[in-house]
Amino acid sequence: ILALFRVSPQPGVDPIEASAAVAGESSTATWTVVWTDLLTACDLYRAKAYKVDSVPNVSDQYFAYIAYDIDLFEEGSIANLTASIIGNVFGFKAVKALRLEDMRIPVAYLKTFQGPATGVIVERERMDKFGRPFLGATVKPKLGLSGKNYGRVVYEGLKGGLDFLKDDENINSQPFMRWKERFLYSIEAVNRSIAASGEVKGHYMNVTAATIEDMYERAEFAKHLGTVIIMIDLVIGYSAIQTMAIWARKNDMILHLHRAGNSTYSRQKIHGMNFRVICKWMRMAGVDHIHAGTVVGKLEGDPLMIRGFYRTLLQSYLPIDLPQGLFFEQ
Repeated sequence: ILALFRVSPQPGVDPIEASAAVAGESSTATWTVVWTDLLTACDLYRAKAYKVDSVPNVSDQYFAYIAYDIDLFEEGSIANLTASIIGNVFGFKAVKALRLEDMRIPVAYLKTFQGPATGVIVERERMDKFGRPFLGATVKPKLGLSGKNYGRVVYEGLKGGLDFLKDDENINSQPFMRWKERFLYSIEAVNRSIAASGEVKGHYMNVTAATIEDMYERAEFAKHLGTVIIMIDLVIGYSAIQTMAIWARKNDMILHLHRAGNSTYSRQKIHGMNFRVICKWMRMAGVDHIHAGTVVGKLEGDPLMIRGFYRTLLQSYLPIDLPQGLFFEQ
C-alpha cells in the first residue's frame, strides 16, 4: 500500500529523516529503539519512505512517498487501515504539520472489501432514469419543521420535477420531529408524487443514530415503508459505515453517505488529509454515493480538485494527474 504525505518538518529536522520517522511511526516503530524488534522481521514490516520531493514553490514542505507491506493491515477493515495510516503519526514531534494527500491501494487488498452496496447502474434501473444526471435537493430549513410540514416540502419538490429529496446531515430524531414521524410523512409524499407524476421518485431517509442498533431499527422501518434509499453521516465512524453498507447490500438498499465532518481535517492545506482519500476509503467501505463538493455554492471548491474527487469516485482506472491531485496510478 502506497501513501503520499505532505510533510512539514520542524525547523532543523532533515526532511528525509522526518519522512523516515513518519514511515516508522505509522507502522512498527516508536520514539526509540527497543530490543523486542529483534523478535520479529522488523525490517520487513517497517514502512519505507522510498521517495522525498520538495513541494513546488514552497520552501518548507515535502512530498514523502511511503510504502507499507500489505500484511500490516487486517483484511476488509477501514478502521485498521486508518489506525496505522492516520494514527499517532499526526501528533509526531518531528513534524510541525502532516497531511495525507493520496493513497494507492493494491487490488489484492481492495478485493477484501465489499465495495458499493448497490451501484449506480442498479440505481438508474431502479429509478428508471437514463441518459441524464439525477436531480436532487435537500429539505430546508433542515431543522425545525414538523413532520407534516416536512412531508409537504418533500411532496412539492418531487412533484416539481426532482428525482430525489433528502434529509440533511443533522436531522435525526429531535423533539420537534421524531424519526418515525418524518419517515411516515416523507414516504407518503414520495408515493403521492409518484402517483401525480407517473415517475419513480425517492427520498433519502437519514438513519444516523447514537448506536448501530438504533440505525438498524430505523433502516428496517424505512425498508418496510418501501423506500429505495437510506443515508448515513460520515461522523458515525468507519466501522459503522461498513456495517450499514453490508446491511444495505443484504437488503437491496441504495446507501448514500453525507460527508458531515470531513472539513475538520480536509480543509487545511498542510495538515490533516485530502478528501480524495476519504473518497477511496468510502468506495471500499461500500457506500453508493457521497457528497463530493461543487465548484459553485456556499462551500469551498477548486474546479480541478473537485474534478479529481469525481474521477476518484466514478472511474475504475485512474492515471496519474498531478493538476487534479492524483499522485498514483490506481
